[in-house]
Amino acid sequence: MTATTDGSAEGAGAGSESTPGAVPPGPTGRTAGLAAGPPAPPPAPHAPARSGRAGPRGEYAPPGVPGLLGRPTRPGTGRTTPRDAARDTARDTARDTMRDTVRDAARTTADLRRPPDGTRPGVYEAAARATRNLLDRQDPEGWWKGDLETNVTMDAEDLLLRQFLGIQDEATTRAAALFIRGEQREDGTWATFHGGPPELSATIEAYVALRLAGDAPDAPHMTRASAWIRAHGGIAAARVFTRIWLALFGWWNWEHLPELPPELVFLPPWVPLNIYDFGCWARQTIVPLTVVSALRPVRPAPFTLDELHADARTPNPARRLAPLTSWDGAFQRMDKALHVYRRFAPRRLRKAAMAGAGRWIVERQENDGCWGGIQPPAVYSVIALHLLGYDLGHPVMRAGLESLERFAVWRADGARMIEACQSPVWDTCLAAIALADAGLRPDHPALVKAADWMLGEEIVRTGDWAVRRPGLAPGGWAFEFHNDTYPDIDDTAEVVLALRRIKHPDPARVEGAIARGVSWTLGMQSRNGAWGAFDADNTSPLPNKLPFCDFGEVIDPPSADVTAHVVEMLAFEGRAGDARTRRGIAWLLAEQERSGAWFGRWGTNYVYGTGSVVPALVAAGIAPGHPAIRRAVRWLESVQNEDGGWGEDQRSYKDPSWAGKGASTPSQTAWALMALLSAGEREGKAVERGVAHLVETQKEDGTWDEPYFTGTGFPWDFSINYHLYRQVFPLTALGRYLYGEPFAPAGAHPAAAGEA
Repeated sequence: MTATTDGSAEGAGAGSESTPGAVPPGPTGRTAGLAAGPPAPPPAPHAPARSGRAGPRGEYAPPGVPGLLGRPTRPGTGRTTPRDAARDTARDTARDTMRDTVRDAARTTADLRRPPDGTRPGVYEAAARATRNLLDRQDPEGWWKGDLETNVTMDAEDLLLRQFLGIQDEATTRAAALFIRGEQREDGTWATFHGGPPELSATIEAYVALRLAGDAPDAPHMTRASAWIRAHGGIAAARVFTRIWLALFGWWNWEHLPELPPELVFLPPWVPLNIYDFGCWARQTIVPLTVVSALRPVRPAPFTLDELHADARTPNPARRLAPLTSWDGAFQRMDKALHVYRRFAPRRLRKAAMAGAGRWIVERQENDGCWGGIQPPAVYSVIALHLLGYDLGHPVMRAGLESLERFAVWRADGARMIEACQSPVWDTCLAAIALADAGLRPDHPALVKAADWMLGEEIVRTGDWAVRRPGLAPGGWAFEFHNDTYPDIDDTAEVVLALRRIKHPDPARVEGAIARGVSWTLGMQSRNGAWGAFDADNTSPLPNKLPFCDFGEVIDPPSADVTAHVVEMLAFEGRAGDARTRRGIAWLLAEQERSGAWFGRWGTNYVYGTGSVVPALVAAGIAPGHPAIRRAVRWLESVQNEDGGWGEDQRSYKDPSWAGKGASTPSQTAWALMALLSAGEREGKAVERGVAHLVETQKEDGTWDEPYFTGTGFPWDFSINYHLYRQVFPLTALGRYLYGEPFAPAGAHPAAAGEA
């Protein structure tokens, strides 16, 4: 038991009376010497069985002992029944055979359309090579998943979590440190995207993680890092999340962090700043952090971090408050009031609030043990539940810890990279679209297998989205292997588009899933006619103003790219004339920038937004000669690089002068080509040069290199390198160049319109 910075006692999950608001421990536990956590709530209603998913939570019992976690299993695993074990064994035995079969099938001319007469030399061959490579990457169950690379804060926080829970092990620490060191730049800093500027919080967290791994503070690479940190304001200038992690070990004072009261969980949805005003990713992070903020735990620090303060004598220099008449000033003073409230909060109310937060967290744990399929909420949920009395042997905690192992990617050099999230549904539907558009026959076994897997991933139970849309029937797909609470509108649109390209032996099953997905998507339209990613009308400006929310976007307003994908899907379904589709189109036309581009919320940036919107508008009936389409074409032509490709740096989110500027990448080149091709520019010079760039930069094995980050989590604040983007989008663009646009009248298979 250690003393917290506010003077209260804190036991590691013991639930002692000296810990304000702790939930009393349950009667049994699995870890010797530790009280068990609260009994698990009744399991959620049984959902239909789905391929690749664990069973109901009450049946989940992951193997292994926390603290001795082994190498990760295949993403999405976690089943432990004899039937599932036998199935996994059979699947692994058949892996090589299936891959050989698929590879050989892809090489037969019967599986690929013949190239049209007059095709530019090398294009068909490039598409065929990319097709073979992509087929070779498919899992025997039918899905694809590329690595999802972000930045070293994921790896640093994983080591800090292990230190906090006392489950660190030498092999994991060594492998994580190898990866973190490998990402350090010559000046001693770390960035949050390839080629980006140094980032203070990432550098601090990476430095602390390496210290935990045993790197000496006077080692050259460490002294360069600490000197840069001091020169840029030290720990005091870091983001709130970084300082929370440091406060867990007494390296920062809890009193100097924004207050986050657990009573937030009691606010009804109509009250400003209730938890449903936040985007789902922020909501699932904030709720557990209200528990952590209330209990203010401190674990013994293995070393000091005085070298990371600009002035160790004054680690938190005073700052002048913003004017009271400003949003910042108002919320800064509200935070001061909450610090006062903390000292006088009714004990029973706070205890009930923390218990309510604990129930909210447990109720949203997925069947694989994770929360929302995202690593950060899972980490904070594990910490919060442990503080509330759940010991490490409790089934909820065991499942949570096992789920975190699945975010680890072990590299050939022995390094261990942590993914912030995993993208199998997104990768699979994009891969299926790419293969179909590149001429793979619609009943090819790989496409049918992919359709089977996607159909098995359909979500048919209600999630938190129903808070804003009560009564709407569920449907749709999430981004990850396991995230039933938060299906994704963007994924749902693309899965429907993928399924429509596949000739499945059970068309009734496909039609039923598509109908449910379309109905749910239409019901999630926001009042302004557009669509966000996870929620409807999640547009309150207040959450972003909170002093706590300095880590990136915390709301989920409609975006041009998601809306475009929905409009494209609705057009494919024969609903271009639907009043709801027309409202989406009108919103998109109004959102076009003066330059002719569209902002890209979930991909970088204006190239992604424009590459998403133009094909959607044309599919929905906007003529290629429409002024909006012509402006977009002129903008894309104006930002094409000398080498024929397109690229855009993440800096465009912060500085509009970077719009459309950056080193050429395969994915961004493909997005630009997809827009230009849909706009009728197939014979144009820009398309010719762009296609040539893709052909010339392809490697012999059919792949492309793409070190640059072209995906977006939070604009500027959290960037993503989707490792499969470099494969699926170039193949899609080459396929559409070869065979034209895939759209056909509703009810007809798209390939029927132009099969060779």
